[in-house]
Amino acid sequence: MACPHLEYRESDGDRAFDTARAFCTVADEFVQPVHADICNERYGLDPESDCEIFREHAGLDWDE
Repeated sequence: MACPHLEYRESDGDRAFDTARAFCTVADEFVQPVHADICNERYGLDPESDCEIFREHAGLDWDE
């Protein structure tokens, strides 16, 4: 399951980007490309088990 909280935005409201950037709606901020990799399940990563933002929002502990 890809992360439902990831959006790609072409601006931050004040300036436009040449390339859309990953924005986490839970953290309400742009995230590093590695977080987008987790959100998009690249390299075998999973938001439910590998993303601290997703887990915190879902109320999951790391030992679950």
